Amino acid sequence: MDWITDNKIPVGKWAAGIFDWMQAHFVVFFDALSDGLEALIDAILWGLQTPHPLIVIAIFAALTYALHRSWKTALLVAAGFLFILNQDYWEETTESLTLVLSACVVCMGLGVPIGIAAAHRPRLYAAMRPVLDLMQTLPTFVYLIPAIVFFGIGMVPGLIATVIFVLPAPIRLTHLGVTSTPQELLEAAQAFGATPHQTLVKVELPYALPQIMTGLNQTIMLSLSMVVIAALVGADGLGVPVVRALNQVNTALGFESGFVIVVLAILLDRMLRLDRK
Repeated sequence: MDWITDNKIPVGKWAAGIFDWMQAHFVVFFDALSDGLEALIDAILWGLQTPHPLIVIAIFAALTYALHRSWKTALLVAAGFLFILNQDYWEETTESLTLVLSACVVCMGLGVPIGIAAAHRPRLYAAMRPVLDLMQTLPTFVYLIPAIVFFGIGMVPGLIATVIFVLPAPIRLTHLGVTSTPQELLEAAQAFGATPHQTLVKVELPYALPQIMTGLNQTIMLSLSMVVIAALVGADGLGVPVVRALNQVNTALGFESGFVIVVLAILLDRMLRLDRK
């Protein structure tokens, strides 16, 4: 069987060549993208860390009540964040929230328009499907290599790796929501003389809103699952103590930081369950 391995297809060399070529010819683009993402991260981080933690917790509780009109859910959110503050993980939590919120801005900003375009162009979605499958099935550690090559160490490569992993979710769910619009509604809109833009804004998007909100929820949950992996490329947040606990075989630190991540995930999920009241 040596003759098979002796004629190995150089997939790795091809990929390395592509990355080297992109690094040499798109340095201006990657620098501009890095600066833009870093500005977004800094702005969100400033908004979460500048006020007193109790003020931020009150804002989250008020936002939860405004969305759900339930004092029990708002109290749960406030209690959860107070628990995080009690465990002395507030700074790490705000850093992870910054990564999650930045990923939401990028993923929803790209995913929803792409999903709408794919819903109206079946051939486009057919061509995109294997790419989306690859983005979700390729081991996430593989994303870290080009992220480090193009963007160095820090929050930006962690955000890039997170976006690549998470982006298929809002694309797929937006596509599902738009394509699920009943044909009767579309025909009625056309009968009343609605333009394609009016049909999209007044019929398809309102009908697809629950699926789009589910895509937002999935974006947040998947982004939060990347905080530990993002810590491996220098991203701050709750992943840092988890990695430290792994290196030190520190059970107490690992369980403590891991439990805080679980609490944060539960709080964000409860805040955004708009379709399950």
